[in-house]
Amino acid sequence: MLPDDLRAALDQALARHSPQELARSVARLTERYRGGATGAAGETAHIRGQADVAAYAAYRMPATYEAAALAMRHAAARVPGFAPVSQLDAGGGTGAAIWAAGATWPSLRQVTVFERDPQIIDLGRRLARTAQAAGVRGTAWRQAAVGAGLDRPRADLATMSYALGEFPERDRPDVVRWLARDAAMVLVVEPGTPAGYATIASARETLLAEGLSVVAPCPHGGACPIEPGRDWCHFSVRLPRTSLHRQVKSGTLSFEDEKFAYVAATARPAPGPAADRVLRHPQKRKGVVSLRLCTDAGGIRDVLVSKRQGELYRRARDVGWGDAWGDMFGDARGDAGEADRPAEDAGQR
Repeated sequence: MLPDDLRAALDQALARHSPQELARSVARLTERYRGGATGAAGETAHIRGQADVAAYAAYRMPATYEAAALAMRHAAARVPGFAPVSQLDAGGGTGAAIWAAGATWPSLRQVTVFERDPQIIDLGRRLARTAQAAGVRGTAWRQAAVGAGLDRPRADLATMSYALGEFPERDRPDVVRWLARDAAMVLVVEPGTPAGYATIASARETLLAEGLSVVAPCPHGGACPIEPGRDWCHFSVRLPRTSLHRQVKSGTLSFEDEKFAYVAATARPAPGPAADRVLRHPQKRKGVVSLRLCTDAGGIRDVLVSKRQGELYRRARDVGWGDAWGDMFGDARGDAGEADRPAEDAGQR
């Protein structure tokens, strides 16, 4: 869930506008988002006025925060000694990723956000001023279009959320190299679509070529075993909606699911063997749980865990899509049986 200070600040910003006005703006942004304008560059290019800015924050900030926060928790678990002092957030919008980083790494003190829209910066700065985390509260906001030639401060943590896919494909490797320059950890998040995964897969290749070690979500540093066009690696996080958010989004449910793809890499020596990663919702039938895993050996493996396996089965009932599976359960990988049938296509997740 959003931190209390961010939720209160965001609700206060939204309260300056009528729900009807915000709903109209959100409807336009939703249409653009679903039509392919998925990142800060694509969404903010059409923003006109403070109502659109507030609607943009209501529409995307909670989801971006939750996706970035989950990815950061996965990365932090793999590199437990990492305590960044500085962060660079490229194409940061209203700052969701810096709030997520502040909640994950309280050590952060020096934070810089690059964002090209001055109205977005104004709201992001107002929200950040209310933060309890010192790093978020003191964020330096720079109005600039992100690009490989842009001067940037050195940062322990470099992040880019829902923005890399807005660049022409030919420019993305240079942007990733720019982002990773002198950073101890790099985190890139994109929508959980086949196109978003393709952007992440390409960024992963660039980071590996630059000598970084992938720490999440992949449990290995080899080639991605997923066959393009047949599947894609992505995850999901469920976030609650406030009553005002339900009004402006014309939704009736108290929650929404954000699907995203991501990669986190470190310039430090590669950590030890990783647990396998659950690649889809576990399929639960009477007395059996089926798991599709990306393994530390670099392949995809389907396993069945039956009720006869006692504690392992109880843990399999609780494990979720995107969770680690293996080292955290001792010899769980060795005890789980091979699946006797292929898992369903990823598109049915």
